[in-house]
Amino acid sequence: MTDTAEIPAARRIDARIAELGDWRGETLARVRALIHEAVPDVVEEWKWRGVPVWSHAGILCTGETYKAVVKLTFAKGASLPDPAGLFNASLEGGTRRAIDIREGEAPEAEAFRALVRAAAALNAEKPARRR
Repeated sequence: MTDTAEIPAARRIDARIAELGDWRGETLARVRALIHEAVPDVVEEWKWRGVPVWSHAGILCTGETYKAVVKLTFAKGASLPDPAGLFNASLEGGTRRAIDIREGEAPEAEAFRALVRAAAALNAEKPARRR
């Protein structure tokens, strides 16, 4: 019997997409592809008992699935430019921002890739040293 901790995150995400078997799985697969297009060396992780996480020098975003939405939460979303207005949830928080995608919706691809690239660039910035 294989310990589930040994299963690579990418395979777990593949399995989640397949088990959903509906628009939520299709949506998660689509945004996952867009994330990989935006940041080809993104790291996929599986955290908090079943949440897909995409990281690059820190968490970029998580991909949670609920009955009515696929929620993409950007860890540092409040610090990201969002000229296309993709963020539509968790707007009151001081750090995170989220995109709730409902059935039949999809974020505009280029705007979403730009948001993911901005999140990766923000993570890559070195904090200023205090003197």
